[in-house]
Amino acid sequence: MVLQTSSLVFTVRRHPPELVAPAKPTSHELKVLSEIDDQNGLRYQLPLVQFFPYQASMAGKDPVEVIRKALSKTLVFYYPFAGRLRECPNGKLMVDCNGEGVMFIEADADVTIQQFGNNFMPPFPSFDELLYNVPGSDGITDCPLLLIQVTRVKCGGFIFGLRMNHVMCDGSGICQFMKGLSEIAEGAAKPSILPGWHREILCARDPPRVTCIHHEYQQLPPDSRSIFTPHHRSFFFGPKEIASLCALLPQRLAAKSTSFEIITACLWRCRTASLQWPNPNQELRLLCIVNARFGTCRFNPPLPTGFYGNAFVFPAAVTTVGELLNRPLGFALELIKKAKNEANEEYVHSVADLMAMKGRPCFTRLGSFMVSDLTKSGFTDVYFGWGKPLYFGVAKGGLGDIPGVSFYVPYTNSKGEKGRVIPICLPEDAMERFDKELDHTLNIMNNTIPVLKSNL
Repeated sequence: MVLQTSSLVFTVRRHPPELVAPAKPTSHELKVLSEIDDQNGLRYQLPLVQFFPYQASMAGKDPVEVIRKALSKTLVFYYPFAGRLRECPNGKLMVDCNGEGVMFIEADADVTIQQFGNNFMPPFPSFDELLYNVPGSDGITDCPLLLIQVTRVKCGGFIFGLRMNHVMCDGSGICQFMKGLSEIAEGAAKPSILPGWHREILCARDPPRVTCIHHEYQQLPPDSRSIFTPHHRSFFFGPKEIASLCALLPQRLAAKSTSFEIITACLWRCRTASLQWPNPNQELRLLCIVNARFGTCRFNPPLPTGFYGNAFVFPAAVTTVGELLNRPLGFALELIKKAKNEANEEYVHSVADLMAMKGRPCFTRLGSFMVSDLTKSGFTDVYFGWGKPLYFGVAKGGLGDIPGVSFYVPYTNSKGEKGRVIPICLPEDAMERFDKELDHTLNIMNNTIPVLKSNL
């Protein structure tokens, strides 16, 4: 486990924001989003960031110009990104493909990549300067769907920041776009994977019919522990940490579980203990994002190659505070595995139908912890010609104003160990308790799980 904080301060000089339009004329049309796309829970902006060190082979090339030109060419293929979202009278969102363009910012910073330290993980210092929120640009409708800032740094490297409107795509979708942008920046005439819209596959059926139980949309009474001012830290899980957690599980259960599931069970328990819920009967949910492109949720036939829309659901594991903290780690793990296995093709269609029938409700925020595994999204395949980035992933934990969300980002630490870095958002006092709980859990090297420290 590694956590990072930083007090690094630097100055960023930005050029005026500009709109980058497709390099050639594109279709002017309205495109319908799916019910998975335009649910209220996805109407927010998600920031991503990459750090690129200096590359001698790219000496004399300006990353700003390379990326700006490649972006214009890439938008010819991904022209919906150059449009604007419009809301219909019934609340349905559509994309007005009008070619207005995406927002682009050129910038320079008086800092080197090396000054960020050896471990690149969120939260990043002065990140609001590295991905500037242009006033009036961060709405859901009638605003640019992408905002990109390329910041040159003193050492010859650069920082690539991107903010996406999540209604347009998920992690896999934006990585497909980014890979195409990278390929064109490196000289390709077109992306190796041509984009396709295909959103009708995930639209509600006619007539809609909810065929599954969706705990993730069942609202709970208000509580003071789900809404808070977040304090951010990141934690690293590599082979050593996974081995420590596996030692706490029955061998049979550990052998049939993924690293993602095992880590999630641990984080759920530690996070719950750190929040010190006063009522042991308080109901909790672990919302586990499952993508229809992969695993048991994979569609048959598969979603078309090039599909870049949102294609995930978040089935919920449900228990109480007392049950979660007073039973073994394997109890939480079994709940998570059961919830994940419930997410199949029919489950996805049932969610789409629920959106149509219930007015696109937001997922349950109160008493919930949501996790999303980005390790299969393709985050490590975007270079622009400057080689592998030191970090590519979310800029922080949380989803918009919802702090109880964590993303698992593929990561190699300064020792060369491959694993995941996971941003966590908690109140500041709870973060200290979380750190102690996690450290305690990772240092138990037998098969007996003591009750986690709490005020129950």
